[in-house]
Amino acid sequence: MTMPQAPDEPDDDDLTTIRVDHFLAHPPAKVWRALTEPELIAQWMMPGDFRLEVGHRYTMTAVPRPNTNFSGTIQAEVLAYDDERMLSVRWQDAVESRGNAADWTITWTLEPEGRGTRLFLVHAGFDPDDPAQQMAHRIMGGGWRSYVLAALENVLTDL
Repeated sequence: MTMPQAPDEPDDDDLTTIRVDHFLAHPPAKVWRALTEPELIAQWMMPGDFRLEVGHRYTMTAVPRPNTNFSGTIQAEVLAYDDERMLSVRWQDAVESRGNAADWTITWTLEPEGRGTRLFLVHAGFDPDDPAQQMAHRIMGGGWRSYVLAALENVLTDL
C-alpha cells in the first residue's frame, strides 16, 4: 500500500516533474493578481515583461547557475490560462549555446479552500538522463518550496 504524500513534501521518485501543493491564507483573486501582475511577479519570482495573453512571449532574468548550465535569462511564453484558476507558461533558457536542454512547463492551479487558496504548482519537463537537468530539478524543487513560496506569501500579505 502506498502512503499519500504530505503537502509540500518533495516527490523524489519523479525526476521529470516538481509538484508543490501549498495553502495560502489569501483568496484566489488576490493570489491570481500576484501570479499575473508583472510588478508583483518581480517581487516574488523574477522581473519580466509578462502579459496575460496566450502566445505572449517574454523574458525573465535571474542569477546564472553554471552548475546547471543556466544562463540567467529565461524565454517564456504564456501557454494557457483560466482566470483565477490556472496559468501555464513555458520556460526555456535564452542561451542555447550553453548546452542547456531546458524546456519546461510551469502550471499554477488555484482552488478555493475555506477563506484561502490551495495552490498547486507542476514544473514539468526535466530530463532524467541529463545531470545538469537533475541538478536543476533538485535546486528548483527546494527553491519553489522554500524561497519562492515564502516570497509569494510576503507579497500577498503586503497587498
